[in-house]
Amino acid sequence: MTLKLHRYPGNPILVPSTHNAWETDNVFNAAVVAYNDLVYMHYRAQGLDRISRIGCAISTDGYHFNRLEQPVLEPTNDFESFGVEDPRITEIDGVFYMLYTAYSPHGVRVSMARSTNLIEWERMGIVLPDEDNKDAALFPHKINGRYCMFHRRMPDMWIAYSDDLIHWTDHQIIMKPRPGLWDCERIGAGGPPLYTEYGWLVFYHGFNEDRIYCLGVALLDLEDPGKVIKRQDEAILCPATPWEHWGDVPNVCFACGNIEFDGQYHVYYGGGDHVMAVASVAKSDVVEWMMD
Repeated sequence: MTLKLHRYPGNPILVPSTHNAWETDNVFNAAVVAYNDLVYMHYRAQGLDRISRIGCAISTDGYHFNRLEQPVLEPTNDFESFGVEDPRITEIDGVFYMLYTAYSPHGVRVSMARSTNLIEWERMGIVLPDEDNKDAALFPHKINGRYCMFHRRMPDMWIAYSDDLIHWTDHQIIMKPRPGLWDCERIGAGGPPLYTEYGWLVFYHGFNEDRIYCLGVALLDLEDPGKVIKRQDEAILCPATPWEHWGDVPNVCFACGNIEFDGQYHVYYGGGDHVMAVASVAKSDVVEWMMD
């Protein structure tokens, strides 16, 4: 069985603002959280200054969003001077943790912030210092008593472990690009992994020699997520619409958020680094694929 994501017919679900200067150019690559019967989308936004900030939009159905007028996170220090990018949010024990990319002349660094209400965020600092790194996503449960997260040391997808969320050790590669396939050049995490009784369900991104960004799917072992149980050869979503083919960067489907509701897995992704969209797959189909 081959899994495919199905686009919401009302896409794109979020487009650049016509009146908020900080988000007039692009809104893309959003973390998404279901909380208190609402869906919160924390999206990367750019205005004419090209500085990335993180905005917040809220929905009752996961498709129609109302956005806040001001960013919930914007650059405040030297390591973020070019922007805060590509958030991924995980809830652990009632606290929301955002892993995001801090971009500056120093390079790109994985940084963390936390919140109890998804609006006010407290920075926890850079958690992978002294190296260019990004595409970090935190697991929603501890693994054998330790926190676990994805990150990306090019061109591979890695995991690491921590006792305190700040100091990370035991780094290991879990997936590599695959020669001859759609993800042959570079790969990285999508949203945080989703717990299932069959393993950790992972939606990830990759691109080929033509720099066409697609999304893929894999299944990791629950107790040892360094072990890949299954990884689909075919992409689960590739650029096919005008707003995926054309944008700030052409030919891009790039996800930072995924949630489960109404019997489906919904993957929220940036199209062309310009707008936000959502595509879904039935949970029953995913279960069938995992058991196949």
